Amino acid sequence: MDFGLNEQQEMMQTLAKDFLAAEYPDKVLKTMVKDEKGYTPGLWKKMQEMNLMGLSLPEQYGGVGDFLDLIVVLEEMGRVCFLSPYFATVALAGAVLIEAATDEQKSPYLTAIAEGKKIFTVAITEKSGKYTPDAIQTKAAAQGTDYLLKGSKLFVPDAQNADYIICAARTSDAQDAVTLFVVPADSSGLTITPLLTIGGDKQAEVVLDNVKVSADNILGGVNYAWPAVEKALQRANTARCAEMVGMAEQALKLTLDYAKERIAFGHPIGAFQAIQHRCADMFIDVESSRFATYQAAWRINSGLPAAKEVTIAKAWVSQASRRVMASAHQVHGAIGFTEDHILHYYTKRARSYEFSFGGADAQLEKLVELYI
Repeated sequence: MDFGLNEQQEMMQTLAKDFLAAEYPDKVLKTMVKDEKGYTPGLWKKMQEMNLMGLSLPEQYGGVGDFLDLIVVLEEMGRVCFLSPYFATVALAGAVLIEAATDEQKSPYLTAIAEGKKIFTVAITEKSGKYTPDAIQTKAAAQGTDYLLKGSKLFVPDAQNADYIICAARTSDAQDAVTLFVVPADSSGLTITPLLTIGGDKQAEVVLDNVKVSADNILGGVNYAWPAVEKALQRANTARCAEMVGMAEQALKLTLDYAKERIAFGHPIGAFQAIQHRCADMFIDVESSRFATYQAAWRINSGLPAAKEVTIAKAWVSQASRRVMASAHQVHGAIGFTEDHILHYYTKRARSYEFSFGGADAQLEKLVELYI
């Protein structure tokens, strides 16, 4: 297994790094965190022109590159704490459509994503916060050729920006009887309420009050969507890990720069062994997190079973990211907590992302249950 970047991935990395450096400096991040949408149509259009929207999607629907290309770009986005509906649309909804949709459904939906014309998101989580089929309590009742959806979804990423919400609902009393519906965001009876998040990322509560959805909007078949959801969540968790790796590496860079310039007792604090060892521990956490992430991504990209590797990656990256951010603040001291400094944005966002699609504790429990 060679996890080194090939020529195409190096090109994507450079392209993304240069684009984000020019378009997303710290002042833009601070503005977007406070912005209701968290992105601008102008930036979205530039991403579209760079073919970023099609990353990892099948070529016949306008896609370019593969899953590893997407991981490389998301790591660069993590470095700048990037905000936009990109993850929800390409990494999350794109994965669900790839795994669950029929060929006839993939054509219009994936093409719309690849062309940057529509924003998608996925609504799975409910009040339990779990990513298991029994946690899905939203009901979908058949009514002629339509279904009526009733229930509440929490922590739906970028729902307030979405054109379509892919909603998981229960279609029978059987434990695994989950079905996926593509719901237009402007449907009657659907209410989207933005949530105040610690990381400034855009999440919402989505309430469905007898929302009518055509049976044609069911992805795949009725009652059998959960295996596809699990495979899509493997992709989403790995993609989230890539963002967290980028955040952790940037936190390390900020810490190293500060340790070189902050003077104490007549010397840069980076000259003291305690600081040096703390930075070395941070470096180990960043590098091991990258290895775990790329191992999982490589298996997904190769079409190999990846459930174990993804679970290990999410558990490790979540814990390692927490340690990196804590050490970064220890070295920075009080300045790292001020509004003017950028570090706290990374800390808050990494903490938020840790819990998306199942946090470290959930991943550890899964490892014990399935592999130990």
